[in-house]
Amino acid sequence: MLVVKDIVRSVPQGRAGGSLYRMRLYDVVTGAKVDETFKDSDMLTLADLTRREAMLSYIDGDEYVFMDNEDYTPYNLNKEAIAEEIQFVNEETQGVHVIVIDGSPVGLDLPSSVELVVEETDPSIKGASASARSKPARLSTGLTISVPEHISTGDRIRINTAEHKFMGRAEK
Repeated sequence: MLVVKDIVRSVPQGRAGGSLYRMRLYDVVTGAKVDETFKDSDMLTLADLTRREAMLSYIDGDEYVFMDNEDYTPYNLNKEAIAEEIQFVNEETQGVHVIVIDGSPVGLDLPSSVELVVEETDPSIKGASASARSKPARLSTGLTISVPEHISTGDRIRINTAEHKFMGRAEK
């Protein structure tokens, strides 16, 4: 069983035919990543999946355990399966959904933005809010992104999860 992680559509030039779709797929069983190309006429079988809202409960070795917000079902996800998504998740992150296929958790669906705390960055520069320059900042999850110079260590900021970009200071 494969889960689609990314899709890029390309349209061939001239009269060559329909669109092509390059997909990055993730094998749920083995954890292997596979790149495949499909024509717009190809038929794929879709699995029955559900999305369950959950929060990170604890980490057990290479397993991240998420707790269902409604019925408290624990979902164990391997670190490798959610390596990219886990950079945006901590115990306080709201709006995270566990993707469940045939009763087994296979991945995470993140909200469009999350709030995280800046753990380490260069000191802020007075009057830098007018500047467009940026500096690296390490967040509470270990993710490093570029932030404006006026952001300080300890600030709570919003990050776009799709683009890995700073969006602004979080509302208090």
